[in-house]
Amino acid sequence: MRRRPAIIAYDISSPLRRRRVHRQLVQWRIDGQKSVHECLLAPQEADELYLQLGELIDPDKDRLLLAWLTPNAPIEARGSGDSESLFRRMLRVG
Repeated sequence: MRRRPAIIAYDISSPLRRRRVHRQLVQWRIDGQKSVHECLLAPQEADELYLQLGELIDPDKDRLLLAWLTPNAPIEARGSGDSESLFRRMLRVG
């Protein structure tokens, strides 16, 4: 089962739903901030997680995004955070 880096982000209007989604994502993530989580997922795991999260949101009011990352793509960053993602550090060769 080959895992790939992915970003899961959400914009959820209800504090209760937001906490439930965050609690579910903490089990899967390797790093992240408030509503953006870095995960290493196999395609089957991503499907399972996306279904689980889909059951926790209101599709008429909330947004949920899963985006696969390309390991060798350049990283653009602004602000005081670490511009080298955990993925880049994990996947660095030699």
